[in-house]
Amino acid sequence: MSELPSDRALTEEGLAASGEGRILLIACGALAREILALKQMNGWDHMDLTCLPANLHLYPEKITAEVARSVSVARANYAQIFVVYADCGTGGLLQEKCKELGVEMVAGPHCYSFFEGNDAFAAKAGDEIDCFYLTDFLVRQFDAFVWRPMGFDRHPDLIPMMFGNYRKLIYQAQTDDPALDKKGQDAAARLGLEYERRFTGYGDLATTLASVAKAK
Repeated sequence: MSELPSDRALTEEGLAASGEGRILLIACGALAREILALKQMNGWDHMDLTCLPANLHLYPEKITAEVARSVSVARANYAQIFVVYADCGTGGLLQEKCKELGVEMVAGPHCYSFFEGNDAFAAKAGDEIDCFYLTDFLVRQFDAFVWRPMGFDRHPDLIPMMFGNYRKLIYQAQTDDPALDKKGQDAAARLGLEYERRFTGYGDLATTLASVAKAK
């Protein structure tokens, strides 16, 4: 199920042994690195992580069903399950399904918002309507998740058509990495956009998972 590393494998054939009070995080694969870093930094050893494929971002209509299936597989083995997805283009369907299943999820419309901080992102939304956002993951995977899926490798003439109304690329950096900064600059240049690096750290993801961890 997971395309990126998780510290415990979740499969329909058998879940890793889990003790009383354990929490399972069902997350987008694009957040695996950040969640594992937070777990390690905070010693959240009672929290397990499994990731759905990051490329579900390209097919948001599939996210709700995949999350529901994962919850169903894991429910009997964990005291609590928490879904580490925001709405992510599901049009409210994921939130409705999580309520139906009795599990909680990250608040916000998408990861750009909760990395910035949902309140801060909402306050800037009007001024940044013409901005395109990338996270650490998307800077690393720019070709796989932006350039090729949009067909720019084959049809560069599509760039002004699809990005002509954008002004700036904002790289929301979760870490201080000069190599990623350079990749972000390159991505902006390829799209013909201004560039801004904005260090957000883990934003609301960190505070949300801290609250979940205390609820054991």
